[in-house]
Amino acid sequence: MKIPAAFLRVAPLALVVSWALAGCLAAATARPAANATGCELCRAPQSRAALFVAQAAALKPALDEKTLAAWLAQEVIVPDHALGEVQAFTEGRVPDMPRVRTADEWRATTARIRGDVLDKVVYRGGAKAWRDTKLKLEWLDTIDGLPGYRIRKLRFEALPGLWIPAVLYEPDKLEGRVPVMLNVNGHDAKGKAAPYKQIRSINLAKRGMVVLNVEWVGMGQLSGMSHYHMNLLDLCGTSGLAPFYLNMKKALDVLLAHPHADPKRVGVSGLSGGGWQTIIISSLDERVTLCNPVAGYSSFKTRARHFTDLGDSEQTPNDLAVYADYTHLTAMMADRAALLTYNVKDNCCFASAHALPPLMDAAGPLFTLMGRRAFLRSHVNREPGDHNFEKDNRQQFYKMVGDVFYAGAKFDSQEIPCADELKSAEELRVPLPEKNHTFLSLAEEAAAGLPRPVAGDARLRLRQTVRLPDYAVKARMVDQGRAGGITRRNLQLVMGEDWTVPVIELAPEKPRGTTLLVADTGFKTQADAVQALLSSGQRVLAVDPFYFGQSAIRSRDFLFALLVAAVGERPLGIQAGQIRAVARWSQKEHGVPVRVVSAGPRLGMAALVAAALEQEAIGSLELRQPLASLKDVLANKWGANTAPELMCFGLLEGFDVPQLEALVKPRAVTRVP
Repeated sequence: MKIPAAFLRVAPLALVVSWALAGCLAAATARPAANATGCELCRAPQSRAALFVAQAAALKPALDEKTLAAWLAQEVIVPDHALGEVQAFTEGRVPDMPRVRTADEWRATTARIRGDVLDKVVYRGGAKAWRDTKLKLEWLDTIDGLPGYRIRKLRFEALPGLWIPAVLYEPDKLEGRVPVMLNVNGHDAKGKAAPYKQIRSINLAKRGMVVLNVEWVGMGQLSGMSHYHMNLLDLCGTSGLAPFYLNMKKALDVLLAHPHADPKRVGVSGLSGGGWQTIIISSLDERVTLCNPVAGYSSFKTRARHFTDLGDSEQTPNDLAVYADYTHLTAMMADRAALLTYNVKDNCCFASAHALPPLMDAAGPLFTLMGRRAFLRSHVNREPGDHNFEKDNRQQFYKMVGDVFYAGAKFDSQEIPCADELKSAEELRVPLPEKNHTFLSLAEEAAAGLPRPVAGDARLRLRQTVRLPDYAVKARMVDQGRAGGITRRNLQLVMGEDWTVPVIELAPEKPRGTTLLVADTGFKTQADAVQALLSSGQRVLAVDPFYFGQSAIRSRDFLFALLVAAVGERPLGIQAGQIRAVARWSQKEHGVPVRVVSAGPRLGMAALVAAALEQEAIGSLELRQPLASLKDVLANKWGANTAPELMCFGLLEGFDVPQLEALVKPRAVTRVP
């Protein structure tokens, strides 16, 4: 029996010995007793089996399990060090307000920002096909017999196959052109049936306006659409933001198609996620002339410091902050009108004290420049003061509507009692097609036929897709020690000016090679794997890249990953860039390429990308529990809250796992289920 040399180098001692002994037993039992002279390993005078076991034992470090576990649990970077770095990283990349001197300069700047956001964020990739689809609208039942108005049920197609339910509040008597209002809602499971939303709609209708109360994807009747699944579309190269935006845009189309709609008096209002919708559609669609976002957003710079404001996937879409901050979007209303409403003790997000001032400071000078400072107002609600669009906030909105849409006319801003007119969710239910699209089904449709062959340099395309950074590395020694024949160095590898990556280097006296180990659960959990590698004579670099182990963000972690993508970077690229940089540093330090071993599907993808883009410093790659395909992300129904780095925009367009493995050195990838 001959033991393969490769096996001797990598297998744990116990496994090698058991293989040797099993071979001896098999050889002995396979021969007739009369001819039994022993297997090759067991022949006298010197037992080759004994020699082999002795040699293998010599490789086994005497480091005990308790000491190794304690070493891997040592603090290399302090808790929240990674948090501080990601805050600085994102905050520093958010654009400041541009300096303009004239109204014309601001108009030109606004047009440029609007064009960039629509073309490069909202309608990016496959979403271009949805941009100019014709309005499909179906009118259904009507609820009559209401005091001064009726409720008409309808549904419209936001994009092919995704129908949105809505109800239209229409005054009984309409003459000429009247203002139209789009009322959107936030993260409220009641959706369009939310009482505060119904009251607002009824009050506006009783004042002679046509009001559309529209359902938001993920809420009410559309509750099956998790917002974190929008990023599955991003993975496929289709903007996940587009369905949100088209929901609002098509709703405006419905309103403005009404025969009594006044296109010069178009308003939008909403709470929380509805406040976010309000500023998004109002800033980007010039048909809106008045907006009232309520506790719905803050500057990206504010969000980096106030975790409650970080916002879901739609509020932090890929690359938005490359072109505009929410300060810009607010100031883009300077040729129209805006009332910014916030709550003083908001128990959800966007509390007035930190969220409102940066917006007013940014927008105020632009409204002044446009000669319209009176059309930018703010209101801070103190009673009840929590996350609300209740009576005080609604009456401030009615007053703004009166001043802007009914200037000079008599207009009562006091709320009209209507509690007994509210309808149940069932009464407002609108029938929908049986197979209405969801984010999942849209992503599955977008993924069909992907990946497509990459024309030209595939590695260049991959580098551009993941936004791979090229880090210069400086090593800092934090601590060192020695036990059981193993030398330990605790290192901070500083990546450029952005990141500090914790590394624990463990080395026997005469290493046979270097293995870089990363794991989804952090290197602290990898004592068995490290022990096996040390037993095989490997120097081990235990590394925790961005977002994992000691580099994890302990609070609202995936929301920071979304923010990283919003400022134009990619978490997957950062992780791959850090692994690549550690490998290059190690090659320079120790003179040999590294073998990369990853444990888990998430860092397995980062390791695979790193190996595909680093041909010199990474010699081979072992993937443990890897993804078989990026399409498994869809099949598993993972969202941005589960694996944010895997939602890298457009990755699946050109690359699935086989295409990535093909970019690694030939026969250099091993997969371990």
